[in-house]
Amino acid sequence: MNAAPSSTAGQADARTLVLGLSLAQLISWGSALYSFAVFVGPVEAALGAGRAQSSLAFSLALLAEGLAAFAVGRWIDAGHERAVMTGGSLLVGLALVAHGFVTSLTQFYGVWTLLGAGMAATLYPPVFAVVTRRFPATFRRAIITLTFLGGLASTVFIPLTAWLIVHGGWRQASWVLGAINLLLCVPLHGWLLRGAPRPVAAAAPAAGAATPASLAAHLRGPVFWRLGVFTVLLMAVAAAVPPHLVSLLRESGLPPGWAIALPASIGVLQVLGRLGLYAGDRRLQLHATNRWTPVLIPLALLTLLLGSGHWPAALLFALLYGVGNGMLTIVKGTVIAQYVSAAHVGALNGALGLPLALARAAAPLAVGLLWSPAHGYSAGLALLLSMAVLGVAMLWSAQARALRPPDITSA
Repeated sequence: MNAAPSSTAGQADARTLVLGLSLAQLISWGSALYSFAVFVGPVEAALGAGRAQSSLAFSLALLAEGLAAFAVGRWIDAGHERAVMTGGSLLVGLALVAHGFVTSLTQFYGVWTLLGAGMAATLYPPVFAVVTRRFPATFRRAIITLTFLGGLASTVFIPLTAWLIVHGGWRQASWVLGAINLLLCVPLHGWLLRGAPRPVAAAAPAAGAATPASLAAHLRGPVFWRLGVFTVLLMAVAAAVPPHLVSLLRESGLPPGWAIALPASIGVLQVLGRLGLYAGDRRLQLHATNRWTPVLIPLALLTLLLGSGHWPAALLFALLYGVGNGMLTIVKGTVIAQYVSAAHVGALNGALGLPLALARAAAPLAVGLLWSPAHGYSAGLALLLSMAVLGVAMLWSAQARALRPPDITSA
């Protein structure tokens, strides 16, 4: 990052800002989201809960994140990014500390609901809105940089959380993760996000110029809703694959060791995909990159579906899916600003929060329900492939509509 922020001298310089926010993303994703998979076993044993009961806590977190997303986006667009992200880290830290004290399912559900609200203010959507506002000319490159460390959150925090639980128990592990958020993320956000750019006042249009569209107009617009369908469908696919990935790979003929190793490599492959985008960002044609990189996801699913039972197909799937999912994060995080409105990017992305939460919660369940002893995951893969193809088609349609030359015959 070598772009200069578009704000006051009180801001941290651009490189420090992006690197600091990247570190906070690593911690926020790892401690608030990926830790659940490690906590679930010991918490079930301590509370006498079943898997369905414990899973409800994560669904409540996703629902709370979705419900809070629009308000968080509006506050960031209004220039309150420092308060939003600092407060979000404070909430995540305190909720993780409280997690170490839970003694009932009701308390467990309450803590994860609070964590979901904290995630809405600390994960990719708010930080992408922040850098879009601060780096209006180079926000895509800033977003790619931010996701390098975020993509390694599971690689770092799943083993870290497991180690903490083994050596101190799940309650002490919760307190340590909470302390990391309180002692690192809270001051990082408080220091880095000083001097937030003010919202750009809408100037009166020149004679004959089009009136800038309002947030409400963008929310009703066909480009936004096409991009919304693209985002929801592809993120649903991304949510459905991980909980079934080991079983999918085993059914594809991979030895047990490989079926564990390949999922662990997904995070590294995601980062490699983002490195490729970063390296080629100034040489690749932007709209062509947006159009073609998401195609890797349906290609990966098609490879696994057609090559079921053959391990080379599973290896190719892992490569295509890992690299494609890493790039998809960048495309999803930038297309609203590129094709709809950078000024309202926080609120527009926030408006997708609830549909995203519902889709991410429903997709893994649907794939599980479609599994059968006779046909394995074939029906589930076909469903995910259809969703991915439709999502990519919506992206292409939105892009074509956004890039269409303006009609000047009616002027």
